[in-house]
Amino acid sequence: MPHRADDAVPGKQDQLEPLRDRGEDGPLTTNFGTRVDDTDNSLRPGDRGPTLLEDFHFREKITHFDHERIPERVVHARGAGAYGHFRPYASLAEYTRADFLQDPNRSTPVFVRFSTVAGSRGSADTVRDVRGFATKFYTREGNYDLVGNNFPVFFIQDAIKFPDFVHAVKPEPHNEIPQAQSAHDTFWDFVSLQPESTHMLMWLMSDRALPRSYRMMQGFGVHTFRFVNAEGRGTFVKFHWKPLLGTHCLVWDECQKLAGQDPDFSRRDLWDAIERGDFPEYELGVQLVTENDEFAFDFDLLDATKIIPEEIVPVRPVGRMVLDRNPDNFFAETEQVAFHTAHVVPGIDFTNDPLLQGRNFSYLDTQLIRLGGPNFEQLPVNRPVATVRNNQRDGYGQHRIHPDHTSYAPNSINGGCPVLASPDAGAYVHYQERVDGAKIRRRSPSFSDHYSQATLFWNSMADWEKQHIVAAYRFELGKVTRREIRERVVEQLNHVDNDLARRVAEGLGLPAPDQAAIPNHGRSSPALSLANPAAGVAEAAGDDASIATRRVAILAADGVARSDVLALREAMARGGAVPEVLAPHAGELRTTDGGTVTVDHALSTMASTMYDAVCVPGGPDSVRTLAGDGLALHYVAEAFKHGKGIAAVGSGVSLLGALDLPGLRLAADGDGVVDDHGVVTATDGADLDAVTATLADTIAEHRTWTRDQDATPA
Repeated sequence: MPHRADDAVPGKQDQLEPLRDRGEDGPLTTNFGTRVDDTDNSLRPGDRGPTLLEDFHFREKITHFDHERIPERVVHARGAGAYGHFRPYASLAEYTRADFLQDPNRSTPVFVRFSTVAGSRGSADTVRDVRGFATKFYTREGNYDLVGNNFPVFFIQDAIKFPDFVHAVKPEPHNEIPQAQSAHDTFWDFVSLQPESTHMLMWLMSDRALPRSYRMMQGFGVHTFRFVNAEGRGTFVKFHWKPLLGTHCLVWDECQKLAGQDPDFSRRDLWDAIERGDFPEYELGVQLVTENDEFAFDFDLLDATKIIPEEIVPVRPVGRMVLDRNPDNFFAETEQVAFHTAHVVPGIDFTNDPLLQGRNFSYLDTQLIRLGGPNFEQLPVNRPVATVRNNQRDGYGQHRIHPDHTSYAPNSINGGCPVLASPDAGAYVHYQERVDGAKIRRRSPSFSDHYSQATLFWNSMADWEKQHIVAAYRFELGKVTRREIRERVVEQLNHVDNDLARRVAEGLGLPAPDQAAIPNHGRSSPALSLANPAAGVAEAAGDDASIATRRVAILAADGVARSDVLALREAMARGGAVPEVLAPHAGELRTTDGGTVTVDHALSTMASTMYDAVCVPGGPDSVRTLAGDGLALHYVAEAFKHGKGIAAVGSGVSLLGALDLPGLRLAADGDGVVDDHGVVTATDGADLDAVTATLADTIAEHRTWTRDQDATPA
């Protein structure tokens, strides 16, 4: 298990410490320090008189409350954040002069904010959506913001289309419906008329849009950036974050249920993991392309709707990030943190990607209105650990007191300070490249291929991933009321793959296209599939596969076999999982040996969707009670439907038999341990260590997709 590393990153936490108000004992006061003797009753003449205007405490208290909310983000409004630190594996001086990428013995404090894109602050965590993955590095040279998503591509190529895209995906203006969903007419109308969105739609309709948790979600810088070394030589770079727990996703049925059962599912998961010491870890990787190879691909590096397949340019691991501290106050830190793509440090520069160029304007403009003015960088969570010296003064929210007489340059009164820095002294130097051409409003012809990488994505998917993509298109387009929009999307999909278009059309009751509009090129990129072990298997603690942090439900009732519960719980905990005993009631359970087992949660308070696996220990009385409990039966059946690991031992096997799960072989006398499609069963007297080891292997694989999910009981 990783350890908290506050001592390794003292800069940011030490800076924040004097600002933390821990509510020490003492009298209540007004904002200006006057002590207050009553905060329950406003000042009035007589018991039933009107409130007096002179009641300054009432007016201050109400006025502050009235102004406590700031405008939420237009996109990425729903988020969760954490502090941590980043450390490079080795110096990258060959490619970049960025100071925080030079010394493997020095860590850099970070703040990371994860988010959904489309919904408002009150929306659910588990909606089908893009996720934000924004990292603020508090470097010695100033703040560097790597503002990314969990997809490596985007819907549009030019930022001038961003307002159109957001307006289309947001709730429709006449009725403000639907919330945090793309399954409606305006979104699909827009993308059906926008072929450049096709590749991104494949990602959005895949399971990548349904991450199991922020801790098991990849991140991408999306754009092609540029590293610049001390000699001024540039190298194109794409950024990748890889979770060390592996990349894992939910299924759509789970997501819809979790939105009601626990709309805070993802933020709760992140918070709880950090609180119990299971610190999320991510590896930073880069794809590097020399300037000479800028035009070596069959796509344009500046096109944000394209990836560089990892089989062509491998991802080079360069460092590791650990998130080990939760914020002390959501509003002050997670809500007020302000990211900006143009927050760069020496050694990291931009390219002429037209989407990136527009973001460099838009992010700053957004923070100015959202946080009330130009001094948002002075808010504690945004404040760099590097020294700030400039001639900027005044404005809303000015925290600094400037006693000097000068706020201009050049000056002689203040000794010419602050002075200009040289590149050798760490000044930022923009990469020098020749830029010329006629002023035009035109997209480069090299941006015109909108389908080949969407086809690459489709070809790279496992059969079960393709099934989920088809189901997602059918669901989303099934919510679209205008037939002509649905028809346009099917026509668009026929440029990707005819089989995909036909399967979607059949589900919508539309005519299926006879032949492909463009022949499928047949190429694939295995790195894109969650079925690829490199994407789906964890590497935590040096293991090839891991059950670390996975939640395991142990279903039990009075009369349970205590030895079974202890064996299951201890084996799961030993592997780093989080086992919890669920029962029809809270408190304690009586066991077959006359002892007791503590119940962690009542069954009615925790749905199966909140766990990664389910176990049923033995004990005839316990199993008899569970068999008569519809909630317990539904628990196991639903976990089976969602492809999760299931284990039953002793008399617990009969509970699975009562469900008549299709096509499964369950353990009978003399069988020992039976593993059939991720359902592990064993009769009394079987080796429990073998049961738990087999279950652990199943959980580490995340899901068993070979089950016939359509045939399973609900």
